[in-house]
Amino acid sequence: MILETKRPMLVPIALLRTMRPRQWTKNGFVFAGILFDQKLSDPNYVLRVLMAFGLLCLAASTIYLINDLVDIEKDRLHPKKKFRPLPSGQLPVVYAIGTALIFPIVALIGGWMLSPALAGVLLAYLALHIAYSFALKNIVLVDVFAIAGGFVLRVIAGVVVIDVQNFSPWLYVCAGLLSLFLAIGKRRQELLLLGDDASKFKATYNSYTLELLDDMLRLVLAGTAIAYTLYATEAETRLAAPEYMLLTVPVVYFALFRYLFIIHVRKEGGDPTEVLFIDRPLQVSIVTWVAMILVFLYLV
Repeated sequence: MILETKRPMLVPIALLRTMRPRQWTKNGFVFAGILFDQKLSDPNYVLRVLMAFGLLCLAASTIYLINDLVDIEKDRLHPKKKFRPLPSGQLPVVYAIGTALIFPIVALIGGWMLSPALAGVLLAYLALHIAYSFALKNIVLVDVFAIAGGFVLRVIAGVVVIDVQNFSPWLYVCAGLLSLFLAIGKRRQELLLLGDDASKFKATYNSYTLELLDDMLRLVLAGTAIAYTLYATEAETRLAAPEYMLLTVPVVYFALFRYLFIIHVRKEGGDPTEVLFIDRPLQVSIVTWVAMILVFLYLV
């Protein structure tokens, strides 16, 4: 039985949960441009990127609200998603609809004031993910590429608000491949979790198999590793620290292997953000990588 909450004081909390604050970590991709272009010492650029990050969070929360509204009936049958505020009845539908209408307007106006190019990126981000919510998520293979496209747009959002000079296009490739890797891993774990009922939640699970997803994981993992190695070897950013950038490659490989370990051995990875918050070795590898990049690009 679904119970509607009658206590207004709980609605803001339920709304915040539906906005998925933990998922905002994905918008950290917006900092790639300022980090690798060695602009972190410029407070004006830092402020602009932080504002772009905030606007991306509004856009992302819009999509989460729309997703939950579209999938509300299916989510009520899902072993985990049924506890979300909308399917559980903790958040009235009217509040979710109202917020989903206000957020994109605020994001687009704010993006235009910061940079017309950013407004264009935010519009593309919203259009892509709305298309995903209503159609693309039901098209096998296209669904994971749509997710990857959203991550690339996050990187672009951080580039268009600053004057980049040494940012390498290879990082777009790395971001796209990494997000493909995570999206495929999520599909694999959901397929395992839902079993024979998987197709009730996503039409694509009629077509995906564990064998196919495992092959896709291997291919994309290899592509990600090669792309980052090429970036560390050949990209313009490397010129800032030609003797050191390759030292970051083993750390990246460890993080990728660790995620494979989480998927295949621990049977987790259905939500990459949750994994990021609970897996200590993965956290250490990411912090180590960021620290190495900061030292090599800003202190050496």
